[in-house]
Amino acid sequence: MKKLLLSLMLLVTASAFACTNFIVGKDASDNGQTMITYAADSYGLYGFLRFQPAADHAKGDMRKIFDWDTNRYLCEIPEVEHTYSVIGNMNEHQVTIGETTFGGREECADSTGLIDYGSLIYIALERSRTAREALKCMTDLVALYGYNSEGESFSIADPDEVWLLELIGKGAGNKGAVWVATRIPDDCISGHANQPRITRLPLDPKGKWKRGKGNIAKVTDLYGMEWMWTKDIIDVARQHGWFEGKDTDFSFADAYAPLDLLGAYGCDGRVWSFFRHFSNDMDRFLPYIMHQNNEHLPLYIRPNHKVSAADLRNCMRDQYEGTPLSIRDMQSAGIWHSKLRYGGLTFQLDSIEYCYPRPTATQQTGWSYVSEMYANKPYGVFWFGVDDAATSVYVPFFSCAMDIPEAYRQGNGDLLTYSHTSAFWAFNTVANYAYTKYERMLPDIQFRQQEWENRFAEDVKQLENKTFEMSPADRAFYLTRYSNLQAQAVVAAWKDLFSFLMVKYLDGVEKKQDESGAFLRTPQGLSQSPNRLKPSEEYLRSIAGEVAH
Repeated sequence: MKKLLLSLMLLVTASAFACTNFIVGKDASDNGQTMITYAADSYGLYGFLRFQPAADHAKGDMRKIFDWDTNRYLCEIPEVEHTYSVIGNMNEHQVTIGETTFGGREECADSTGLIDYGSLIYIALERSRTAREALKCMTDLVALYGYNSEGESFSIADPDEVWLLELIGKGAGNKGAVWVATRIPDDCISGHANQPRITRLPLDPKGKWKRGKGNIAKVTDLYGMEWMWTKDIIDVARQHGWFEGKDTDFSFADAYAPLDLLGAYGCDGRVWSFFRHFSNDMDRFLPYIMHQNNEHLPLYIRPNHKVSAADLRNCMRDQYEGTPLSIRDMQSAGIWHSKLRYGGLTFQLDSIEYCYPRPTATQQTGWSYVSEMYANKPYGVFWFGVDDAATSVYVPFFSCAMDIPEAYRQGNGDLLTYSHTSAFWAFNTVANYAYTKYERMLPDIQFRQQEWENRFAEDVKQLENKTFEMSPADRAFYLTRYSNLQAQAVVAAWKDLFSFLMVKYLDGVEKKQDESGAFLRTPQGLSQSPNRLKPSEEYLRSIAGEVAH
């Protein structure tokens, strides 16, 4: 199977696919909270924590729009009277939004559009008290100003519900977008990872869905779940020749982003692996992930146990462990089973293009989060980490935050400027050293990672009791101070961890330690003779022919 995975031929040229979202409904979680996750993955993305305080605006004030990926100026739009505070991707009302780019048909791109996908997210967070308000804000903006990005899937959540919105432009000269949105059932989990997940629409065979005013259809399906979509969603596909047949056979994903190997193997594979943590019935979809059949993954599943925030943090660290796609168990993982691959997700050999597995936890992550939204609490918890989730720590911040720590602020370093006080650089320093001896160093990192996060989880429980009777202002001050102090402490700890790893694994050997973790010394105070790290027999056999014997 390993050789088969490595030799899979791509059907299309691969672009740099990025980002992963996981979704948990309130009745599927352990404490009645809705949850979503987001990994923002790009080699050009610097990890910092965004913070925008609430503000009042005078009539005539304008908001400048800059493309999120390129910082290119697009336009300016009128401000609303009041905007809400936002920390990361969660606002003061616990509305949280994530995204993944699926690209889709090139013909759908409209360079004349004035709103990009990133601006949609943050404008909606500043202006919305609920997920429904955010969904309406985003789709209204696109209709009014035009859409300037590729096809996107958005997770939009508040303490009561989570919506999946999938949206793509209508092409040059056609302002706006076609889109479909559905509410994820409260007792289910879902996810998306750079491949659209919505296929068939719940269409009435008699076409009743076309009735009503405006361009938006609203439908409740047979299972009681709500759907919305633009009424021209099928017409646009027909006009381009992307769909023929009865309306009831229409599939959004198949029409606007047809599945190829990269979409299944490099994208939906991450959702499949996420589902495997909460279902015993996912291995039957392995042929789909290998692009050997078209049996789509279910849009959502009911988990076999309640999902916790700790579960989601671990899922964000998934590297396909225990599956045929395990990226650390392939020959390409090298002597120390590293997840790092050189040259990108694909490579070409003898006119054939090959694809590596693409796990959720990846080295090019700029930042990621796990968000918890509570209907019975005055604030949500925003677990935030920078760089590769496998070697990072998620620090709890809160929706009522008043400020963020210096280590996580925008402007404290960038991709071309190393900063000794930056969280991004502290975590990258550890991760990049660990990639060289991944199998040996990862347990050391995971031990400290779990120590910090277990303590944070206990702290979050205690903080709820400590702040319960506080005024909103005092509570916000107390929780902000806690988060900022702990965040700075984690960064300091990761700098110390790098020093520890440097000493322990210097020059390809491993220093000996006692049960307490202290390095062992001789009676004369010198370092004991280190352990020489021995490669596996499989690796030694692979190199035996090139050394003297």
